[in-house]
Amino acid sequence: MSVTFTRLPAADGVIIEAAHLPRTGPPGGAGGADGAGGAAAALAFVVAHGFTGSARRPSVQRVAEALAGSGGVVTFDFRGHGGSAGLSTLGNLEVLDVEAAVGWARTLGYARVVTVGWSMGGSVVVRHAALYPSVDAVVSVSAPSRWGYRGTRPMRRLHWVVEKRLGRLVSRYALGTRISGARWDPVPPAPAEVAGRIAPTPLLVVHGEQDAYFPVEHAQALYDAAGHPKELWIEPGYGHAESAADGGLLRRIADWAVAATGGTGGGTGGGTGAAAGGATDRGRG
Repeated sequence: MSVTFTRLPAADGVIIEAAHLPRTGPPGGAGGADGAGGAAAALAFVVAHGFTGSARRPSVQRVAEALAGSGGVVTFDFRGHGGSAGLSTLGNLEVLDVEAAVGWARTLGYARVVTVGWSMGGSVVVRHAALYPSVDAVVSVSAPSRWGYRGTRPMRRLHWVVEKRLGRLVSRYALGTRISGARWDPVPPAPAEVAGRIAPTPLLVVHGEQDAYFPVEHAQALYDAAGHPKELWIEPGYGHAESAADGGLLRRIADWAVAATGGTGGGTGGGTGAAAGGATDRGRG
């Protein structure tokens, strides 16, 4: 597949590495693109990976390839991850990285942009949509609804990695993720606290019943806090984030995005697909 890499400046000057995968689906199908990218491509997915992820990881590439059947795809490395500069702030300043990737998708000619975030990326795309009226729909998968959750063993391990100097060294050299040791000042509102600001942009919340990091109460909290239109999919047998997503779930996410943004009609951002898309109030995958 033809993938174009570039380097994007976030609003605070941090350089983000991003990649573009043109649509691979047939002409005239869902999403309305012609397979060549550029101005003729109506729909783009901006994929926001989870903590320690990267656009070059096989799990993220698999997501991108699946979504590319319905539209172009922009993937990127969050700050402190992979080929991007800077330090990870665990979902705080990462909203600037998403905005840079969305802006690049617009310059490539995409009329409709849907953010698809996973785990940490799922919390970031919710906060991004609440802060920036620049997307047409939002998909948040396996995301936390609040900060500081330590109720599962994987999350207690993650907090050790983030909070201890030794843990941050392990993350840098073993996981390739560079974490800021600075505390948030001020602490940003949690995803559930801002989810209501997304409306009328359509929101899809997806969570696995077998998620070992965050129980389904996090998805329910995001859904309950959001305005309309919105959907909640609680997936039986599904675990956590990109690595656990199968092709069937990815195709259904792509189909939802096409429908929620008005099919092949196209909008210009700011939730324009909400009125036309008519996303249902609640559903299960």
